[in-house]
Amino acid sequence: MTEHIESGFETGTVVYDPGSDTVGEYQGKAGPYALLRPLGGGREWEARPDLIRPATPAERLSASLRAANSRSLHGGPPVPVRDCAACADLAGLRDAARARRDRSAETDANVLLRRHQRRYHTAFLGLPEYTSAPDVPAGAEYETSCTHCPAASGPRPGRAETEEWQSGHARETGHTRYRRAVADYAVLDRSDS
Repeated sequence: MTEHIESGFETGTVVYDPGSDTVGEYQGKAGPYALLRPLGGGREWEARPDLIRPATPAERLSASLRAANSRSLHGGPPVPVRDCAACADLAGLRDAARARRDRSAETDANVLLRRHQRRYHTAFLGLPEYTSAPDVPAGAEYETSCTHCPAASGPRPGRAETEEWQSGHARETGHTRYRRAVADYAVLDRSDS
């Protein structure tokens, strides 16, 4: 039996799911559920097949406009930075997903490409760059924890305070191994200001 006879809908049919009050494209079956995807791509969801129905023209238009607005807010698909292997790989994943009409994977690749570019190509995107400097007034925090049990000193203002806690805990328990950690604070300054 073909899928569209079993489900009542052909793949790609735009349907309304009253359970989530959402319009989506019918993708197929997932066990006893219908698998739907938002118009324009995105994360798929499962819906009860006995509740979904074809979307009305008004519902289709509204969902299409939402998808178009979402795309325009992001400025369209991200453009890979020239000579960046990671950008090229992610753009290749997106192109392969687009070729097989897998909008969910295409959206995922776009998200990963945008995330990569925000992290590694701030100048290309016109985003401010930051430099890190120690926050001297905040100082550092010292902490120690026992490796034999879950006991820990909690943050302390100096190394001497954590060593004092270790000695007290060792006297009480006989435990002799500790993990020590030092945390400091940083301030980020915009390098273009």
